[in-house]
Amino acid sequence: MKINSHKELIVWQKSMALAKEIYHATNGFPKSEIFGLTSQMRRAAIAVPSNIAEGFWRKNIKEYRRFLRIAFASLEELETQLILSDEFGYTNEADTKRISSLLEEIEKMLNKIISNLSRQILK
Repeated sequence: MKINSHKELIVWQKSMALAKEIYHATNGFPKSEIFGLTSQMRRAAIAVPSNIAEGFWRKNIKEYRRFLRIAFASLEELETQLILSDEFGYTNEADTKRISSLLEEIEKMLNKIISNLSRQILK
């Protein structure tokens, strides 16, 4: 089955859901974090689907893989920030658990896609 748009990718759809979750979770952060953790987490969350989309349209396997790796790095950044926000008491347990689960799921999906693309490059 040929995928015609990045919007058809489940990993993109899940990363969009993650960005929405981050926006929702950070709404309750203290105002003193508006230019700190709130901003950082939102930017990292937005970077994930954005890089998946940009890479998809590059139409070059090596570039696509590079953008997926950038998306993966943004996930790792976001995971670190989520841990900090949890330790500071900014997120509740339910939000942290839901977001962590979504992060892990997207990480696995990206790893699989990156691995498959790497095999295509080696052929």
